[in-house]
Amino acid sequence: MSLTPTVSPELKSLMRRLKLGQLLDTLPERLALSRAHHLGAAEFLEQLFSDEVQRRDAASAGLRAKKAHLDFAMVLEHWDDTAPVTYDHAVLEELASLRFVDAAQNAFLLGPVGVGKTFLASALGHVAIRRRVSVHFERSDRLFKRLKASRLDASYDQELRKLIGVDLLILDDFCLTPLDATETSDLYDLVVERHHRASTIVTSNRDPSEWLAVMADALLAQSAIDRLKSAAYELVIEGPSYREREKPTLEVEPTEPRRLSASRRTT
Repeated sequence: MSLTPTVSPELKSLMRRLKLGQLLDTLPERLALSRAHHLGAAEFLEQLFSDEVQRRDAASAGLRAKKAHLDFAMVLEHWDDTAPVTYDHAVLEELASLRFVDAAQNAFLLGPVGVGKTFLASALGHVAIRRRVSVHFERSDRLFKRLKASRLDASYDQELRKLIGVDLLILDDFCLTPLDATETSDLYDLVVERHHRASTIVTSNRDPSEWLAVMADALLAQSAIDRLKSAAYELVIEGPSYREREKPTLEVEPTEPRRLSASRRTT
């Protein structure tokens, strides 16, 4: 005889009408645990509804992370602590607290190729999403090309307002390629409008002192960079590229030298 309580069709129908159908998957187990631990009705309902709240929160976070263009694999829980890279752990912990977002400050994640800058920026984005902070993640060159293209269909103002209004904007691979005059102007508009109002995370292979050299309009660039730097944490990550550890290799077992057949031997 099964010890798992059965759920009546009437109860299933009522739960579905109340949009609680997802709870049916675990309801029998929850009922069994409730009986085993002698939980009262109120305690049982609290546990049951807590499950549903957690499920809905996770589903909501997943949708918002997708809308923000965050990689679902790049979360702090999956950060490889064995990677041979060095960085200030205290700074990362401070960034993960999101106090810099509350204070409308910025963060620079700097270092050579492949050390995990994009991963950590995405991970911080996920932390923000879980706390219901609005996030937008995009590679810098694509963002500026998209803004440039939006001028052609008169959607530029709308796209710019979206970027200005987001709580946490993550610009990946910043200044990896040169910015022309239009792109530099767009950067200036973004930074000026978000200054002291919202936070920006920047990942870059270049030191901030090099950014001006790859922007077309020196005056606008200096004004934008100065605002970004004035309220920014810097997390410098150093070490070899993690991608080298992902290179496929062949594991060839040693074999004995092949002997020539009698017909092919020479005398």
